[in-house]
Order: sequence, then C-alpha cells, then structure tokens
Amino acid sequence: MPTKTAISFGLVHIPVSLHTATTDADIRFNQLHKDTKERIRYKKTCPNCGGEVKAEDIVKGFEYEKDKYVIISDDDFEKIKTEKDRTIQILHFTDLNQIDPVYYDKTYHAIPELGGEKAFELLRRAMLDEKKIAVAKTVLGTKETLLALIPNDEGILAETMFYVDEVKELPKTYSKQPVGEAELAMAKTLISSMIKPFDPSMYCDEYQARLKELISQKIAGKETVSAPSEPHGNVIDLMEALKKSVEGVPASGEPKKTRSRKKVAV
Repeated sequence: MPTKTAISFGLVHIPVSLHTATTDADIRFNQLHKDTKERIRYKKTCPNCGGEVKAEDIVKGFEYEKDKYVIISDDDFEKIKTEKDRTIQILHFTDLNQIDPVYYDKTYHAIPELGGEKAFELLRRAMLDEKKIAVAKTVLGTKETLLALIPNDEGILAETMFYVDEVKELPKTYSKQPVGEAELAMAKTLISSMIKPFDPSMYCDEYQARLKELISQKIAGKETVSAPSEPHGNVIDLMEALKKSVEGVPASGEPKKTRSRKKVAV
C-alpha cells in the first residue's frame, strides 16, 4: 500500500504518495526437517499459557523496568505526530555528489496526488534545471526518517537515508601505495575504453538463472551439471595486466572476440 503524505517547502504544499520502487526477486527457500522433509514452522507462543498467539493479539510494549512494560498503540503513535511529521519537510537543497551513497537505504517513487500535479512538476523541473536534490525528513512508521528527493526525467525519487550514527566506520584502513604515472595513464586509458551509457536492461542476475535451471533439473529428476570453471591466472605484472586489458577491450566497452597483439603506447 502506498504511503500518502505531502512535500512541503516554504509555503508550497504538494500532496503525494510514496510507492516502493524496487522488489526482491531472489528465489526463496523453505527450511525442512532433514529426515522427514516436513517444513519447519515458527510459532509465536505465550510463555505463560503456552498457547499460540495470533497477529491481531500482539501489541507493542516498551520495557521500562525488568519485566515491566508500557503498551503503545497505533493510536498513540498517531497522537504524537505533528503536522510536520505527516509531511515530507524539505530542509535544504544540495548537489547529488555531496551525499555518500553509503547513506542511501530504500527507494520510493513520489507520485503527485490530485491537485498537486502542477506544483510537483514545478519542483521537479526546477531541481532538474538547477541540478540539485532536496534533503528532507518525515516520520515513516515510528521513526523520523531522513530523505533525499532526487528528480529525474520521469518524476521524483525519494531515497530514505541513514543517520550518521547508523553508518559504520571503515572496519580497517589500508596503506595507499604509490602509483606510477605510466600505470595511472594506462588505467585511465582502460577506463576510457570501457565507457558507455548505463542501460539497466543489459544486466541480469545470471546466478539466479542458473539456480532456476538447477531447480528445474532436480524437479525433472535429472543429474545436475556444474557450471564450467573459469581460468584465473596469477597477475604478476600490474602494467602488463593493464596493457592486455586495454588490448582486449574495444571502444564500445565489449570484450573482443580475438585479442590483438599490437603494442600500446604508454
């Protein structure tokens, strides 16, 4: 179900709804008992009476002392929301490259509701022309959420973001090794030779495709076939590896069928 809200900045109020922009396409597996092949099921039970508890009989409780809880209902959550909490409040505008991708969490499509189409389009066009995005916040569920509103040709994406205290630091540092000018030039040449527009239709989950084939083989009672192994040689000379990579990749970015042996000027 889409979440109905509004984008608010200055005195402008734009009614919108947030629709999830992505879906999980992974193949799902059930856990089975190894011997009986019966599905393992997890039941929510009451430790007091031992009976199974239905979803409608479960409430939220905050433990303020050991084994002492205060019950918070959905109505309670709604009562403490201010008008600002019910809208997407734009805090400021910034450049897209100012936000480290590690802060992004989940993507939504922001769709204008009836009566908000013109103001929505005005905001989208203005941000797009100025090459800016908006940093905003709103309350989703029981949490005040940071958002990035990103305009594109189709509309506006709303990216939920982590707060700074939710982002882990780099687990370990590494020593940056000195890079030679010739190596750097060759690496840049390789990058330039592989530049092409991003087309999402060009990519698919190849492992999931092989997994589906494996499942089909097992359903049909056939013996499964292992994927062919790919040779991996030890790269001893970084410069030589870069040269061979440049020779093997044409301007289109697609690997050549036959590898040229011509020398590349450094």
